[in-house]
Amino acid sequence: MKKRTSNSNLVLSIVSLVIVLVCLGYMATSAEAGELNRPPEGFVALFNGRDLAGWKGLSGNPKSRLEMSREELAKAQAEADEDMLAHWKVVDGALCFDGKGHSLCTVKDYGDFEMLVDWKIEKGGDSGIYLRGTPQVQIWDTANRGVGAQVGSGGLYNNKKGASKPLKMADKPIGQWNTFRIIMIGELVTIYLNDVLVVENVVLENYWERDKPIYPNGQIELQSHGSLLYFRNVFIREITNKLTEQEKADGFKLLFNGKDLAGWQGNIQGYVVKDGTIVVEPELGGGNLYTAQEYGDFIMRFEFKLTPGANNGLGIRTPMNVNAAYQGMELQILDNTASKYKNLKPYQFHGSIYGVVPAKRGYLKAVGMWNFQEVIAKGKQITVKLNGTTIVDADIQKASTPETTDGRDHPGLKRDKGYIGFCGHGDKLAFRSLRIKTLK
Repeated sequence: MKKRTSNSNLVLSIVSLVIVLVCLGYMATSAEAGELNRPPEGFVALFNGRDLAGWKGLSGNPKSRLEMSREELAKAQAEADEDMLAHWKVVDGALCFDGKGHSLCTVKDYGDFEMLVDWKIEKGGDSGIYLRGTPQVQIWDTANRGVGAQVGSGGLYNNKKGASKPLKMADKPIGQWNTFRIIMIGELVTIYLNDVLVVENVVLENYWERDKPIYPNGQIELQSHGSLLYFRNVFIREITNKLTEQEKADGFKLLFNGKDLAGWQGNIQGYVVKDGTIVVEPELGGGNLYTAQEYGDFIMRFEFKLTPGANNGLGIRTPMNVNAAYQGMELQILDNTASKYKNLKPYQFHGSIYGVVPAKRGYLKAVGMWNFQEVIAKGKQITVKLNGTTIVDADIQKASTPETTDGRDHPGLKRDKGYIGFCGHGDKLAFRSLRIKTLK
């Protein structure tokens, strides 16, 4: 590679200064920036808020990169990284693009994932997010009616066979921050824009090779389309039904392999595996689903997605085919926002140890979004964490002395082991990423 001349360095410095000055008018204050880029529970930050670590320039599309030799790819990547550094900067905790150059790409490839990202554009702005290196989740100024932007952002713009437009227009006014929640499992993509569902289980088509399905993995790209762009709070959670390296080191094991109900028993007809999740299908029988083995002290992590008014439960240390709320313990899984539940007792809302300990409320995500929950059972101490917040932390012996909150007998509180089960109550909902660690 040729060495840059001093004039070239001066030009680069001026360009960088211009980027910074432009971006400063649109970024958060330093105090606000300090609160940015902190991933929620279960996610990791793709952008650290300080530099471009974990990112690279665009060196070609998935097909062209595969056709390059190792030497050709290395050269192309070096040139792409140089271009990236010239046009992408970090200002006050946000990624800022000057409208020139090319896309910003993750160094790592991803398969199935859930992604959160804030974005902002200016008047006439046009951008997008490539999933597995493939275009694209559309971002644009809805005033650009000449190109069809009035439908709103979030659609899978390059689809030809399947839906390409969003279900609703949910964009905020130009100059304000928007938030995407993008879920990709297999070929299917679901997208929320500012908490509004705009794409629901739509196949992302392979733009580069139309006769093939979408690639099983690939990089995520923040696309440039010749306009100023801003991104922040870029977080991702891989959905693989596989343990992280840290979980493996800590002794966790999978409870669900993402493919079938091996390791489970009970009503395996009413609990159906779909796209790497366990979906409760009441019309197929409902009922309860239990682990194949018993557990005493443990840490269990899982995710769940509610439908409106959904009611289920997590039975722990329970015998099979009994009322787990009394013969074992049942931790409520419930849509707290449903009007039909407004008069419930405090110990009946989500996360509560039914009839014994009420849970803190206000930490469930909107219905239709995935929640992350951790349950720690250690002796008489039961702890429930929902989306990173502890909503129950109680000694069940003390909580039931001299009597339980509901005044009923709960002999299951004295059990030191039993099955873990999902207690169906005739409603549809879904579970995924189930893993457990046995405590000694």
